[in-house]
Amino acid sequence: MSLHTEPRIPHFRLAVPPVSGVLRPRTVAVSAVLAVLAFLVLSWDVTVGDYPIGLTDVMRALAGAGDPGTLVVVRELRLPRAVVALLVGVAFGVSGALLQTMTRNPLASPDMIGLTQGAGTAVTASIVLGWGGGPLGIQGVGLAGAALTALVVYVLAWRRGTTGYRIILVGIGVSWICTSATDYLVARGGRFQAQEALGWLVGDLNGRDWSAAVPLAAAMTVLLPVALLLGRLMRTLQLGDEVATGVGTRVQSVRLALLAAAVGLVAFGTAAAGPIAFVALAAPQIAQRLAGAAWPPLVASGLTGAVVVLFADVVARTLIAGVELPVGVVTGVLGAPVLIWLLARAYRADSEG
Repeated sequence: MSLHTEPRIPHFRLAVPPVSGVLRPRTVAVSAVLAVLAFLVLSWDVTVGDYPIGLTDVMRALAGAGDPGTLVVVRELRLPRAVVALLVGVAFGVSGALLQTMTRNPLASPDMIGLTQGAGTAVTASIVLGWGGGPLGIQGVGLAGAALTALVVYVLAWRRGTTGYRIILVGIGVSWICTSATDYLVARGGRFQAQEALGWLVGDLNGRDWSAAVPLAAAMTVLLPVALLLGRLMRTLQLGDEVATGVGTRVQSVRLALLAAAVGLVAFGTAAAGPIAFVALAAPQIAQRLAGAAWPPLVASGLTGAVVVLFADVVARTLIAGVELPVGVVTGVLGAPVLIWLLARAYRADSEG
């Protein structure tokens, strides 16, 4: 039996009870650069719009100085939108990394296994049927939809345990069911409800304020530490279920915990900004190649997702003068080539194997 072995990358071990793990200098350096880049793009995002504001004026507004108009634009309109973009990107990037590691498949993402579609169907039903509840209600409905979808996928994929391959296949089928249900709800809804639902489904940051940012930030403060703690258990899954079981890993429990963390991240992210396409798929793969790692590093994946969403928001607001594109349209255009490249790479690997 042959095992896939990861490349020998320089690293040093960190041991801080009760958590221990491996820190690779290249991964740490890449994460630091991505964090700086995310801050720079966030600052850029706050300056652009119909009413351009210089970076100096933005900094003064954040400090509470400047004219009242600039204060309102920066602190009440653009900054919360940029914060939502940052948090959504982190949530999607980390959830994609969890799922790709869990299934050992670079094509696995919340979009592919139905989690995004499940949250989308639930939120669409809330909009069309007038359940309301404000941002907190939308967050809860999105979480419930994603959790229910994950439960259905997990149960249908169970056959003396689960495997990444079965989860992906079942998830693809469930995602199409959710998509059909969403289309039906939009078709049956009223004109204004349908327009609101369609605008949300494409993935949009327009109009996002602190009422959307605060619940998302609160959820992230709980989910991100959980995801990072689970990250130290993911490494053994890369060796395959039999080997992981042989070294003492409770494979099914770890896989279920990883799925639950991914569900929470994608549900709150989707509820805040809609199902922004391809971020959860592309960000972990980009981060993995930047870090030269054998699997997608969680922190770098989250920061890559943040940079992608923030940059897409800047492009969406500046590409066409006087027209603000949904950010999901931009990520779709940017992410489609990444998906094609991954498929071609997988096909080439199968052909050579």
